[in-house]
Amino acid sequence: MAAATKRKTKTSLQPLGERIVVQRDESENVTGGGIVLPDSAKEKPARGVVIATGTGKLLDDGTRSTSQLNSGDRVLFTSYAGETVEVDSEEYLLMREDDVLAVIE
Repeated sequence: MAAATKRKTKTSLQPLGERIVVQRDESENVTGGGIVLPDSAKEKPARGVVIATGTGKLLDDGTRSTSQLNSGDRVLFTSYAGETVEVDSEEYLLMREDDVLAVIE
């Protein structure tokens, strides 16, 4: 009989080209006035942390531009940016670098 092989439990997500992976910040549970919000009333925040970056945008001359973002950058992005993906029960956004509006310092 063949020996059983162990499966990795931690999956990595490496974006391609000009795409990035962002982990969205948690939404607020209480408003500034102290009102507790139910899950149905919470807005998804348009900010998060860059987890991984791709290799850069492919230019017309065949070279790749370098990414302006790095892993660990806190960013502000458009509300409807990217695709939501779930990896190992964690939710991430896969989006183009162009969807990022600003880096929060």
